[in-house]
Amino acid sequence: MLHQQIAKGKFILYKMTKQEKVQFVIDKLEEIFPQVPVPLDHSDPYTLLIAVLLSAQCTDERVNKITPLLFAKANNPTDMVKMSVEEIKEIIRPCGLSPMKSKGIYGLSKMILEEHNGKVPESFEALEKFPGVGHKTASVVMSQAFGHPAFPVDTHIHRLMYRWNLSNKKSVEQTEKDAKRLFPKELWNKLHLQIIYYGRAYSPARSWDIEKDIITKTVGRKSVIEEQLKNQSLKKS
Repeated sequence: MLHQQIAKGKFILYKMTKQEKVQFVIDKLEEIFPQVPVPLDHSDPYTLLIAVLLSAQCTDERVNKITPLLFAKANNPTDMVKMSVEEIKEIIRPCGLSPMKSKGIYGLSKMILEEHNGKVPESFEALEKFPGVGHKTASVVMSQAFGHPAFPVDTHIHRLMYRWNLSNKKSVEQTEKDAKRLFPKELWNKLHLQIIYYGRAYSPARSWDIEKDIITKTVGRKSVIEEQLKNQSLKKS
């Protein structure tokens, strides 16, 4: 298989088809991350929905420290609506955006009770009607709680799809369309998690060492690689 690589600080480009790139990504991710646990701790679709809502502009690590405190008081919609929005806000404050998130948690819990017999609905349309729940949150719940094929795009996936020259970074919506078009549907649920884990470990937004990033330096966008090599060279000089 033809590919591009870095040797002695220099970028060497070999032609590689889009399908070869996609297959390389799939194979390498499976090799590095054969098992991918769901990053957010949860026990059912409801607790996952709440955890994902809290994860907006907040690390999974911090969410996993806060949700046990919240779920000790209310891990179901019935108990959640017994709390006030203010009580919820005080517990989740460390996750940021607590005024908006607390209203969302209370509001969606009320809707689950009144419109869905107390159960999280198993559909994109219903989930996206909840306050505080956008397409990405709905995609995570549909994928990780219910097993429906979905490709939630977070900042890691958005960044890596561009670095790998598989999307143009125009928008999160476009990145999702490209990912769904390029990757086999049966792999979406596992693959989106593998890309997240890979991005955190080998291709972060900051402190990125491209020498350790085997996927980007093999299939990546030429301009991105050359710019990063230049930046790394300047830091060393």
